[in-house]
Amino acid sequence: MRFALVNNIRCEASPGTIAFCPGCSQPMTARCGMQRVRHWAHRGNRNCDPWWEPETPWHRGWKDQFPAGWQEVIQRDEAGEKHIADVKTEYGLAIEFQHSHLPMQEKAAREAFHRNMVWVVDGARLKRDRSRFLQGRRLFKPIPGTSIFTTRSPEESFPFAWVTCTTPVFFDFEGIAATNEPLGPNGSMLWCLLPERVEGQAIVAAVTPNAFLDAARKRAQIFPSQTIVEMVATKFRNERVREAGRWGYAFPPRRGRPFRWSRKMRDT
Repeated sequence: MRFALVNNIRCEASPGTIAFCPGCSQPMTARCGMQRVRHWAHRGNRNCDPWWEPETPWHRGWKDQFPAGWQEVIQRDEAGEKHIADVKTEYGLAIEFQHSHLPMQEKAAREAFHRNMVWVVDGARLKRDRSRFLQGRRLFKPIPGTSIFTTRSPEESFPFAWVTCTTPVFFDFEGIAATNEPLGPNGSMLWCLLPERVEGQAIVAAVTPNAFLDAARKRAQIFPSQTIVEMVATKFRNERVREAGRWGYAFPPRRGRPFRWSRKMRDT
């Protein structure tokens, strides 16, 4: 944990400081070594949040882009079990920064618990993930005039474990916030895989880190997902209508099912 209570004030870890967990009130130990970022740890290797995981400089760099009061926000489920959101904005958006592997059941549980949330995934954790994404990106079909793309094979570009999420997943393939320095104006892109599908196609949106942060700081959603889905659906319908006009048939085939001439039509 980044923050613990010192005299009932949220403070970061410092050597020799006596602190207590803001969630369970148990004593905390300051970990201030050179191998990992400074943090507080529960004594006896226990943790009161079952979803807790060690933080990396990548985690801390992203969290530092938000006010301290939005970081490590404690919430409880109906059974009283405590969960800590990496970031919870004043607009109700939870942002979870994920570096390590996450079991599918826990992923689904977090999405159900937070409801209005997005993932930011460290795509630079495994060396091959970035090169795999660059290769699979060739399959993306752009929607002109936008930063939106469609693809039939999202698993060719993104880690398979993340393609079935029910919330938007933003992939950071560049390790954008690996330091505590503010993100510059020309940062690399984040690539967002939306959970919705249109006619079997996944929707991908490219966004700059600054645009992501600006949206997270000002509203409850990063993207107007429903508007994007409707735009893509309209594009597909219009393409079928144009295709029907070229071939002169009244009922154009659905995308992905090639039109075949019947024998009767060939003989006329």
